[in-house]
Amino acid sequence: MGPALVEQRSEPRHRITVTRATVRKQGNGSVEAILRDLSVYGCRLACTAEHPEGERVWLRLKDSLPIPATVVWNNGDHIGCRFDAPIERSLMRSLTLVIC
Repeated sequence: MGPALVEQRSEPRHRITVTRATVRKQGNGSVEAILRDLSVYGCRLACTAEHPEGERVWLRLKDSLPIPATVVWNNGDHIGCRFDAPIERSLMRSLTLVIC
């Protein structure tokens, strides 16, 4: 599954104020990534490590606890992740320029 060409998300993606993130898959150490956009249901990250579609990962955004997610697309430079559960609005507020 590639990135959507037409916006079909139920929640808008927001500009972010914090861009550093880490991605970890089970049994491996964390790798640095750059958070590009975010919604309460998922995010897009610039990440050079290999993460195939369907892979389970744990994300750290800012100082958050690990957020379980699934990679839903990978184009080689970026990955799109769907969170297992929507993130807290307070975390969303701390990472974005909008008031949720």
